[in-house]
Amino acid sequence: MRLGELVAQLGGELRASPDIEVHRVAPLESAVKGDIAFLANPRYGARLKTCQASVVIIAPQMAGACPLPSILTPQPYLYFARLANLLAPCRPVVPGIHQSASVLSPIPPTVEVGAGVSIAENVVIGEGCFIGANSVLASGTVLGDGSCLNGNVSLYAGTVIGKRALIHSGAVIGADGFGFAREADGAWLKIPQTGAVVIGDDVEIGANTTIDRGALENTVIGNGVKLDNQIQIAHNVRVGDHTAMAGCVGVAGSAVIGKRCTIGGGAIILGHIELADDVHVSSGTLVAKSITKAGSYTGAVPFMAHEEWQRNFARIRHLDAMADKIRALEKRLAELEKQS
Repeated sequence: MRLGELVAQLGGELRASPDIEVHRVAPLESAVKGDIAFLANPRYGARLKTCQASVVIIAPQMAGACPLPSILTPQPYLYFARLANLLAPCRPVVPGIHQSASVLSPIPPTVEVGAGVSIAENVVIGEGCFIGANSVLASGTVLGDGSCLNGNVSLYAGTVIGKRALIHSGAVIGADGFGFAREADGAWLKIPQTGAVVIGDDVEIGANTTIDRGALENTVIGNGVKLDNQIQIAHNVRVGDHTAMAGCVGVAGSAVIGKRCTIGGGAIILGHIELADDVHVSSGTLVAKSITKAGSYTGAVPFMAHEEWQRNFARIRHLDAMADKIRALEKRLAELEKQS
């Protein structure tokens, strides 16, 4: 695309010739002539000096440090995402049900499938499921000859999928939650999981991610939620609209996560706690109690005996107050030494 056409569609302030052509987006380090790169983090501003891209997307405050033709926008990363959809749009999805989804695992007559739905190879759909319009089960495209790429999604009975969902290969939605009661002799008694999974509109679920059905009430995933690969969502969890989770996050049973939250890769959310709206949890963080205030949270502790961990953590919570007391004591000691 020519830059003039690009900016006409996406906006931004163009500081370059509108006739420059770009063919693809590329990282700052490897971009060459014909590429368009972007700088989202000012910490990497020094890379602009050696970048070979034809144009760079940057924030206005970086304009003075950029020796290259540029497009100024307050959110370079978001601009890059929109540009990528223009230059490299996703493969079109052809509606239809792959023959293996209905022949090898017959779709029950109680299943309701909306208009424009694409169901790939070896997808298994249980009784009473609902799949909203224009949703895609596995990212494969159903081809004209009936063949398809990817597949193997499993929807257990009663699962509800909203409109325009994208569910990648290997996802399992609606399996039993981990519910057991211990007998006096130590054996485990299974608790029937009678809830379902309800997923909103415009949700994307990554490969091999699992979402368990509720024990009594439903597990609920809100509109616009984005889940990466290999995430575990336990029974009765509720995830608010437009929350995003990176790979390998684990959310224990009955946790409630607010709207517009972000959960970094490998983070753990313990059960029966709540996260407020707009909470951002760093990668590898263990969230062991409710978070009632929006903001960013980070933390991990070494593995140790439970009782020792409890004692140490109780002291860690008072470190700021202890530091203030130490500074006050040091100041008082210095005054006493001066007097003496």
